[in-house]
Amino acid sequence: MYLSASRAADTTAGVRRTRPRPPRGTRTRRAVAGNVIALGAVSLVTDVSAEMVTAVLPLYLVVGLGMSPLAFGALDGLYQGASALSRLAGGHVADRAQRRKLVAGAGYAVSAACKLALLAATTPWAVGAVLAADRTGKGLRTAPRDALISLSCPPEEQGRAFGVHRAMDTAGALLGPLAAFAVLWAARDGYDAVFVVSFCAAALGVLLLVLFVREPSAITGRGKGADKNGDKVADKKRHRPGALRSLARTSGLPRLCLIAALLGVVTVSDSFLYLLLQRRLDLPAPYFPLLPVGAAAGFLLLAVPLGHLADRIGRRQVFLAGHGALLIAYVLLLAPWGGGAVVAGGVLVLLGAFYAATDGVLMAAAGPLLPTDLRASGLALVQTAQALARFAGSLLFGAGWMYFGPEDALTVGVAGLAVALAAVTVLSALRPHRDLHLHRRSPS
Repeated sequence: MYLSASRAADTTAGVRRTRPRPPRGTRTRRAVAGNVIALGAVSLVTDVSAEMVTAVLPLYLVVGLGMSPLAFGALDGLYQGASALSRLAGGHVADRAQRRKLVAGAGYAVSAACKLALLAATTPWAVGAVLAADRTGKGLRTAPRDALISLSCPPEEQGRAFGVHRAMDTAGALLGPLAAFAVLWAARDGYDAVFVVSFCAAALGVLLLVLFVREPSAITGRGKGADKNGDKVADKKRHRPGALRSLARTSGLPRLCLIAALLGVVTVSDSFLYLLLQRRLDLPAPYFPLLPVGAAAGFLLLAVPLGHLADRIGRRQVFLAGHGALLIAYVLLLAPWGGGAVVAGGVLVLLGAFYAATDGVLMAAAGPLLPTDLRASGLALVQTAQALARFAGSLLFGAGWMYFGPEDALTVGVAGLAVALAAVTVLSALRPHRDLHLHRRSPS
């Protein structure tokens, strides 16, 4: 009562109350932007949809339909690489029109429609065509979505913002396989039921995007000619001519693309790792969708802490450490097992740690390098370099599995990842650049 009266008196007298400022040099943590939370919610329900399908496909295609490992490697590579060109197209259109939300929404809608199309696909290659269309939708939405995240927060908080988004995204990845397991356990015609429930979740994601996500200009209140820091864009046109040439000249970006591609080509697809674990554990088919849950749990728990750590100590160290965790996971898969379930759990947690230390951290490293009007295009370029490299890696590993066996193929993968990781580490130490590093602002 007294406080209310004193405040009213101060207002009448024209006295403004101000919050006490923290001592000079102390760091305060701001809340994560609402747009990041909204995009995280969209990704959460969309990933429930996507992972329901992804969790059942490897076993369904290889065991149920008898697809060879080489053919599955080609299909899995197509699943990952089909989004490569659409990422570039989505980033370019979003930057040119300055309509990142609209382009992202179109990508989410395409992927939702593909979940229903799976009901009509009755052969492995028909499934592959639908998956390619689904990945095209993912490619369209990924760069504009990440650009929205990057433009919604200052450069020094990019790691935490992407960490929060990826944690929410991974919560969906955790729930998706559980939902697929529940549907397969309860439904008589299990796969069709999985696809229908998956479509419903994807449609909800589109609705959340339409209702709650905003363009950065609407968030900041600045005009379209100003960037996130309030500075006017040098070129008054919405999109620069020769965008690719401008990106090629952006300090640190070509090097970042090279690092992402070099490490991507020696990264074994998750689907192959889950198939290897299923063989080692002799896991019954209904339990196969539970394998991604362990990796998603590790990702979920570590995404925010590792994103914040990357902001504090540097993104290069966290990014390389994540690939080190993946290397350990490969070695565990090759080692003779005593307690199989315990070692399998370790492999899955290490896989989750790998994604937590690399996925959002790579985007957080690339975002501050890029001008506002080329943010989506630049992020798409990094993502495309990584996607194409992983497409090649899936083909190579599938061929190795078919002709030499899974253990020999994974042994080569271990050697390749170790060599690539050592090369990137040495190059980074000899020639430190802006990419994958944190630039702290001096305290004011």
